[in-house]
Order: sequence, then C-alpha cells, then structure tokens
Amino acid sequence: MDAELEQILDDIGPRLRALRRDRSLTLESLAATTGISVSTLSRLEAGKRRPTLDLLIPLARAHRVALDQLVAAPATGDPRVHLQPVRRRHGSVLVPLTQYPGRVQVFKHVLSPREPKLVTHEGYEWLYVLAGELRLILGERECTLRPGEVAEFDTREPHWFGPAGGDTVELLHLFGPRGDQAVVRAPTPSTTA
Repeated sequence: MDAELEQILDDIGPRLRALRRDRSLTLESLAATTGISVSTLSRLEAGKRRPTLDLLIPLARAHRVALDQLVAAPATGDPRVHLQPVRRRHGSVLVPLTQYPGRVQVFKHVLSPREPKLVTHEGYEWLYVLAGELRLILGERECTLRPGEVAEFDTREPHWFGPAGGDTVELLHLFGPRGDQAVVRAPTPSTTA
C-alpha cells in the first residue's frame, strides 16, 4: 500500500472521533444507531481497526455526511467558471467566457453609448443580443437587433456595433479566426404543395 493511501486510512479514525464528539454522541448511542458494536467503534476511532465500507456507510448515514467527508477524498476541482470582467473605455464591460487563443473566443459584452467608428480586422464575428437594442453598421448597411436576434459577419468588412439608443446593450459576442463560421443546426420548415 502506498504512503498516501496509508495516511488517508490513518486519518479516518480521528475524523470519526471528532464527528462523534462534535455531535455530543457517546459510543453507546452511536452503536445503537449504526448497529456497530461499541468495541468496533472504539477501535476504529483509535486507528486499531481498518475502516471498511460496511462500517463507514452506516457511520456516514448516522452523522449525515457524505462518505467522502469521512475518507477526506481529494477534491475533484471546482467546475464553476470564475469570470474576470474587464472594464473598457466609455463604461463598457467585457467578460471573457472562454480562453482558447487561436480558436473561437466567447464574451459577454455590455456596451455603453459611444460614437460609431468603423474598423476592419481578420476574423469572423457573431453577435447575440441578450438585452437592449444593438446598432450594427456593416459597410454601407445598418440594422438594429433586439433581444434574441443574431448577426454574423466577416470582420474584413468595415463594421461597428453599439447601443442603438442612450441605454446599454448586453450581448453574447463570439469572435473566431478567419475561416471559422457558425453552423446552424435547425430543422428545415416543410413545404406543402
């Protein structure tokens, strides 16, 4: 048995004793609840008896804790994404949702009113409006998008986007390298003759 496993097993007894004492339980009352004898419980807590699943499961139930709390299983990692908003000029906020350089980048973007200034660069963009109204200028064309509406375009075309009025606009903003384009997967409406 490796040293790490041996240490995990050695730590179970003191953890069981601490749990029992924190709950002001006697060995006798815990034995009555779990069906495990007082002597076995005492030997488990003292580290003189190897913990097994048939002993740990009733103890976890009695203490109302997860089995991994008794065993102190290593953490599996935090699945939450910890977002770091970036404040931009004019009060805009950019929240990176992905961090894959060279691939499609996803942002939540909150844009404050500002003057239009057309730009061009390599890549492809998709804009999905979450709240507010978005003014999009593509070359000579201009349109207003409302919540739930989407635009996609090649960024080599002169473009600008921002709030359509005096309020902010929130959008999901995807930017990808040239050649990456969205693929729409939706059923085709059936036509009747």
